[in-house]
Amino acid sequence: MSYQFSFSFIEKYWPLLFDGTLATIRMSIIVTVLGFILGTLCAVASSSRHTSLRILVAIYVESIRNTPLLVQLFLVYFGLASLGLKYSAETSALIGLTINVGAYSSEIIRAGLQAIHPGQLEAADTLGLSRLQVLAGVMLPPALEKVYPALVSQYVLLMLATSVASQISAEELTGAASRIQSITFRSFEVYIVILGIYLALSFAMRGLFRLLGLLIFPRQRRLGTNL
Repeated sequence: MSYQFSFSFIEKYWPLLFDGTLATIRMSIIVTVLGFILGTLCAVASSSRHTSLRILVAIYVESIRNTPLLVQLFLVYFGLASLGLKYSAETSALIGLTINVGAYSSEIIRAGLQAIHPGQLEAADTLGLSRLQVLAGVMLPPALEKVYPALVSQYVLLMLATSVASQISAEELTGAASRIQSITFRSFEVYIVILGIYLALSFAMRGLFRLLGLLIFPRQRRLGTNL
């Protein structure tokens, strides 16, 4: 085998890799926040007394969870454009990824809400708390604490899934790698470097979420719970 490895391209193209990494981080942060908000709203709606609302959420969740992310991105990027709603590749990626992760977050948070002991809800009713007070003060905090590790895993997977956005020309890390390898013809070396960057981002993201969990949930801090 006469193939000679060469990583000399890094010296010339590191700004492109750096910009792609920043784009991936920015995209991940925005979609994580928006996806969490959307998922929480849908989880709450799925436990609503209104049947029509529960049906709408169920249709949304099942439609997203049972179709490929790439098709969803194509639908947002190309489909909306055909209707006259033209968005940039990055904006379309943010919309598509938010819709996708919102559905998965909804199911995770819903599981946490269903795990709340009925006695807590009965106690809240006895105190005369409103529906909003019960939700914000009694249900959501312990529910989120229960499912926090699962949410963290989902958002790390989301960060990795941003690579799919390169298929609609979004300038994130994988998109930058595609440009570099098309110029240098060093596909193996380029994607080895990208692999290392994604690994570093995954570990960094888990570490930051762990610190956030210890800050938000005092019980995790006392018990030393690990993600």
